[in-house]
Parts: sequence; structure tokens; C-alpha cells
Amino acid sequence: MEIEKSANAHLPLNPVPSLSGTLPAWGRIAALSFGGPAGQIAVMHRILVDEKRWIDDARFMHALSFCMVLPGPEAMQLVTYCGWMMHGVRGGLVAGALFVLPGVLAIMALSVLYVTYGDASWMAGLFFGLKAAVLAIVVGALIRIGGKALKTNAAKIIAMLAFVALAIFAVPFPIVVLAAAIAGWVLLRERGDIVAVAAQSHAKTYGISAVLIALWAGTLAALYFGTGAASVWTDIGGFFSTLAVVTFGGAYAVLAYVGQVAVTTKAWLLPGEMLDGLGMAETTPGPLVMVLQFVGFMAAYRNPGGLDPLLAGVLGGLLTSWVTFLPCFLWVFAGAPYVERLRSNAAVSAALAGVTAAVVGVIANLALWFAMHFLFADVARIQWGAVQMEWPVWNGLQIWALILSLLASVLLLRMKIGIFKVLGISVAAGMAVVLVGV
Repeated sequence: MEIEKSANAHLPLNPVPSLSGTLPAWGRIAALSFGGPAGQIAVMHRILVDEKRWIDDARFMHALSFCMVLPGPEAMQLVTYCGWMMHGVRGGLVAGALFVLPGVLAIMALSVLYVTYGDASWMAGLFFGLKAAVLAIVVGALIRIGGKALKTNAAKIIAMLAFVALAIFAVPFPIVVLAAAIAGWVLLRERGDIVAVAAQSHAKTYGISAVLIALWAGTLAALYFGTGAASVWTDIGGFFSTLAVVTFGGAYAVLAYVGQVAVTTKAWLLPGEMLDGLGMAETTPGPLVMVLQFVGFMAAYRNPGGLDPLLAGVLGGLLTSWVTFLPCFLWVFAGAPYVERLRSNAAVSAALAGVTAAVVGVIANLALWFAMHFLFADVARIQWGAVQMEWPVWNGLQIWALILSLLASVLLLRMKIGIFKVLGISVAAGMAVVLVGV
């Protein structure tokens, strides 16, 4: 899989417009951020690197490597980093906030519809069609992303080993990233294209980092002293703040743990509702960890205290997003100045290049996971010695899921039809399949 090299790659970068002049681009990225991190990163690359030429390939991939080693949603952190590179703290705040806003609104609306009309067949059809389009988007992202990261045989080997480690042996994501960094440091140090000019220091980022820490800690303190240690609000704030610190590897890496705690321990969700929430997050704009907002919504909806359940759900969902994404800005603003200065360090750049190569394997693994769970009614878990992998139950192949996915892939990848049109066609086809009952 590879990212197509821009036809204008040999030309100098274009001047970056004012912050207001970049708003249409950030809006496009936010509106097109379907398909999880693979699709979102591909959209960012196409708009910022290929079309606008505000950032070059080397700097984009360097930023991606750094964001991949941070806890939390890498795509949201990458767009924040890109905004910071162009306009400092204000640019990072605007780009990051715009990126998550459509997802916050969409998941909130779908959460309300879910508890109100959850059994409606039209909603099932909507999700069915959207998932087919998302699978095509992810495949397209796989075709686009690898070329920039896999320029050498060593990088290809790192990507392949990362995929095998995750898909077949279920190696924890932090171990894969650490191993990839070491491999990159050993194998890729002689690459001449991974060294770039160091950026200037941005002292303002340290001030905003202090403000973000105060907001985060202040929120948790207000919940604890204002609603009590045993309230659902304190529980939501503490639980999702903890996840914001330890969720390396994105949404999929933490879903099993969240599902276990939310369903079994805390009884916030019923069995199966976590996958419904994941379906919402996969088929709406924004990071996949938006599924956590759905979990927070359901937690407060089922434990409203003296509030109306829907109002409590909305507040719980917003609280979840606040404590989930606030730390993301903190990680980027606190680390970006150091990372930019280290771009001139060949050893550090080589280690991050190794992480970037592993990213390809990570995205391939996520694409495989999504395809198996959408195209097959049942997926078996295989455990044999060190092998821990999922395998589709072949007689459970969902023919219409396959047909709609192929249709969306042809429209998007072969006929080059726009993403919004493909989404509309897929939704219409999915609703027709479910409502007609074929």
C-alpha cells in the first residue's frame, strides 16, 4: 500500500495563509474525517501536502510519527500539530477543535436517536450503508499511506512485522511502537531524507500547557467536591481521564477494556451496545474514540440522579469528550517544540521513521479488523500457543455487505467519485437492503 506521490512534490511549498484563510481547509478535513485514523490521515495528507502544499511530506510524516507514540487519538493530535506548525497555539486549538466538533455533534445526535428509536429499521439501514462506504475509505487510505513510509526494504519489513505482531500474536501496542523505534534507529539512520531543518522554539506552548493542566485538574476537582466522590459525574470524569493517559494505540486498543468495565463492572451499557457505539464512531466524522462519548452518554442516561435522562445523557457525553480531548492538546503543545528541534537529529528522526513504518502495519491491522467484523456475521477467536488472532466464520459471510463494499470501492477508488457522493449512495443502498429485507 502506498501514498501516491504528489505531482507537485518537486515544487516549493506555498505560503501559508492567515489563520482565517486556513479555516476552509480545516473544515474540509473535519467534514471528510470518516473511516477512522487511516482515512483521516489520508485526507489530511491529500489536502495539506498534495493540494495546498503548506507542509512537505517529510515534516508531515515526522509529525505523524510523534503523534503515534502519544496516548489518545493520533489523527486528532496530528491535525492539532499541523495547525500548531502553521499558526502556533491558536492554529493548533482551531484545527483540533474543528476536527472533533462534527463528531461530537453527530455522536450526540445519534446517541439521542439510539435511546429513542434504537429499534427502528431505517437506522439499521443507515449504519449498514455507511459501514460499506467506510470500508472502501479505509482501503483507499491503505493504498495512499504506505508509499511515504515504506521507501526502503527495512521500512517494509518493520511494517510487516508490526502487522504480524498485532494481528496474529496480539502484542500490546506500546511494545510494537518501542520495537519499531529501536529498529528504525538501527536500520534507518543512513536515510538522507529523514533529516530536516530544525524549527524555532515556541515558548507560548508552555504557557498553554499550564492552562490546559489547570483546566483538566480543575474539572476533576469540581466534579469531586461538587457532586461527591460516588456520583456518576465523578466516575465519568475520573475513568475517562485515566483512559486519556493510557490509551496508546487508539480506540481499538482500549475498546475491550472499556467494554468490560462499562458493561460488567459499572453496568453503564448492555451487552452489544458497545459495538453499536463503535458503529456510530466508525460512520461519522471525527476520531474513533468518539465512541467513548456514547459510553459516557449511556452512563449518565442510566444514572441521571435528579435530572431528565436525556439531559443527563447529553451532559455525560459532553463531559466525556471534554476530559478525553483536553489532554490531547496538552500532549501536542508540551511536546511539539522539542520534537521539531529534534528533526535535525538523525538518530531521533530514524527512530520516528521506524514508528512511521509500523504505522502502516497498524492501519492494515485496523482495516482487517473492521472488514472481518462487517463482512462476516461471526468472528472466531483463535488461541494456540503464542498465536492470538481472529478468524472469520466463512459460512457467516454477509453477501449484501460484500456487494455494497465492492460497490463503494469501485465508486471511490476506480471511478474517483467524491466521498460525500459515495456516502450518500451507500446509505441509500443500505437502507434499501434493510427495509426491503433482501
